[in-house]
Amino acid sequence: MPCLARYWKKTDDGRLQCHLCPRLCTLSEGQRGFCFVRQNINNMLVLTTYGRSSGFCLDPIEKKPLNHFLPGTSCLSFGTAGCNLGCKFCQNWDISKSKEFDRLTDEADPKSIAVAARRLEAKSIAFTYNDPVIFAEYAIDTAIECRRLGIKTVAVTAGYITPEAREEFYEYMDAANVDLKGFTEDFYHKIASGHLQPVLDTLVYLKKKTRVWFEITHLMIPGANDSRQETADLCQWIADHLGPDVPLHFTAFHPDYKMMDIPPTPHETLRAAREIALSKGLHYVYTGNVHDAQGSSTWCPSCKNLLIERDWYMMGQYNLCDGNRCRFCGYILPGIFEEIPGNWGAKRVPVQL
Repeated sequence: MPCLARYWKKTDDGRLQCHLCPRLCTLSEGQRGFCFVRQNINNMLVLTTYGRSSGFCLDPIEKKPLNHFLPGTSCLSFGTAGCNLGCKFCQNWDISKSKEFDRLTDEADPKSIAVAARRLEAKSIAFTYNDPVIFAEYAIDTAIECRRLGIKTVAVTAGYITPEAREEFYEYMDAANVDLKGFTEDFYHKIASGHLQPVLDTLVYLKKKTRVWFEITHLMIPGANDSRQETADLCQWIADHLGPDVPLHFTAFHPDYKMMDIPPTPHETLRAAREIALSKGLHYVYTGNVHDAQGSSTWCPSCKNLLIERDWYMMGQYNLCDGNRCRFCGYILPGIFEEIPGNWGAKRVPVQL
């Protein structure tokens, strides 16, 4: 069910220019943007994947990853096709790089998705698998329906969006995980086919202009973006521009897509990165895609006691009271918490609406 897209204008030469992401694709009749899902049809920009999904699944919220947002609960996750970046290491490449719309097997309008989430007792819906920025209209409409039913929404995104579009997009999101893929322009240009500054601008916008709870993920690729200096620079920037309370996840790379010749990230690299981040004053630093209970768990910055024990997506001890207070010293943990945590565990359950 294609729909008329937002965030575009007609150019002097009769083409259409998309203003959704920093690529600013200019399209002639019939032409598609880099993302492949926004197309000039009859001199109008159309989102061709509106209402069409690559599938729905109940996931643990920790998989997004979000560690300070409704811990232990399930979220109804879905994506569409296409992407506005060209990461050579993409781990969802069969979805995000897909130009075969036959993969979009599930059709669901925004209201049906919200109703299904309530029926399935999911606390939130996650727009994920591919970047929701490119299906912003579908994500926003779904988020509006979710709010009517008291269901929260999560954007799992690379943050590659224009100032024009991000205000409306994040107005309807309750949480986000932003993938900060590297911390050099060279990495973004050569490996991700994009630019660093728009992502940094999105992070600052989220911190200073919204109430969206957000966390940052940094996938560490051996030899590409995992040097101690780049890690230190990234952590220092977060401390200086976002503050110490934005959670940072260092996650392990595994060979995929066009980087099959790169080895998996050593555990030692993740642990060293976490130590660097802590030394820069960041309070909540996590390791992901590995079994590391120390690095996966949440620790109180004040009394240093264990607050939320995790191993991968499984929770153990839970030492918060009154929603988000340290049981030992009363320190207030930033994030969005319920009085009682969920018990969804590590289950991944595909569903059909």
